[in-house]
Amino acid sequence: MSRRTDSAVRRGVAPRLVATGVTVRVGAGRAILDDVALDIAAGEVHALVGPNGAGKSTLFGVLAGDVAPAMGRVDLDGAPLPGIRPAALARQRAVLLQENGVTFPFTAEQVVRMGRAPWARTPQADEDDVAVTEAMTATEVLPLADRAVTSLSGGERARVALARVLAQRTGILLLDEPTAALDLKHHEDVMRLIRAQADAGAAVAIVLHDLNAALAHADRVTLLSAGRVAATGTPAEVLTAARIEEVYGQPVDVFPHPVTGVPLVVARR
Repeated sequence: MSRRTDSAVRRGVAPRLVATGVTVRVGAGRAILDDVALDIAAGEVHALVGPNGAGKSTLFGVLAGDVAPAMGRVDLDGAPLPGIRPAALARQRAVLLQENGVTFPFTAEQVVRMGRAPWARTPQADEDDVAVTEAMTATEVLPLADRAVTSLSGGERARVALARVLAQRTGILLLDEPTAALDLKHHEDVMRLIRAQADAGAAVAIVLHDLNAALAHADRVTLLSAGRVAATGTPAEVLTAARIEEVYGQPVDVFPHPVTGVPLVVARR
């Protein structure tokens, strides 16, 4: 995936998404997010983790520009997110939602080609075929190109949805639980692919429930608890046994893998 052609790279800008003082409320009531700060930098996989109800999906919506905060701001490459036109925004960041329901019998290739829509009537439209083929090859869905998405398994649909995002070729990737429906092999394949995107210069934010995936693949982790940032830093700094137990309410042990040395989280039973 080194043949990146996103707008930020062409401008010589390291893509960056920065949230400052973000607060989201339910009407005039309680805050779902409270004074959250986050920095998604080029070349990094930044994992957003936390228990159910911590505010991960709401923060994801704010970063994508789909949820307007009551307070605070989000800047994309130094520009306020609300001031960026939708077409320009779609050429700068790609979004993978946790739910990717397709009810019409589009083929897998047609779905992936939807990722190229932001580049219509631009010089980059000439890259459509190559971008689609590379993305489908990377996610191992090229053999499914002519299959109706409605006939695919949940894991196959998830990989087709990821291929659509990769085909979009943007400098910022926002991925909400991209491995949730995948088997062990494809889980690891997708995490390695996401790692490769960051290594090629993309800024990646990924919502994860799998703490071990965050420890193994992320450069930075932000742990959310009750709408606030409990900690941000390297995975080993953030995901300690004491902090996980405090935030999740579940005793765990964290110890190095006997072969790789990467920390592992194991629930006490």
